Amino acid sequence: MNTDPLDVIKKNDPELFDSISATRNLAFRDGALDVKSKLLIALAIDAAHGAVNGVKSLAMQALNSGATKEEIMETLHVTCFVSGAGSIYTAAAGLQGILSQS
Repeated sequence: MNTDPLDVIKKNDPELFDSISATRNLAFRDGALDVKSKLLIALAIDAAHGAVNGVKSLAMQALNSGATKEEIMETLHVTCFVSGAGSIYTAAAGLQGILSQS
């Protein structure tokens, strides 16, 4: 059973949750960049910040938005160049079981 990690915020501070949701909706809508590209950017940032669960969630969302394994891996090329090898270890942990599914 997958639960939203923000459920605790939604329950205890609906106003904060609504604010976070509005920001997410603004960030991940089609515009000059499509949603897939934005998800790949977010994946790179989460990998750079050590957020394994974020990488996992964003990789699944990116795949569902039409990203390919190759696009995810090229995203990690840039991530590694900018943020170093540690980001690749984070990404590898987050991608376990994700890329083999698609």
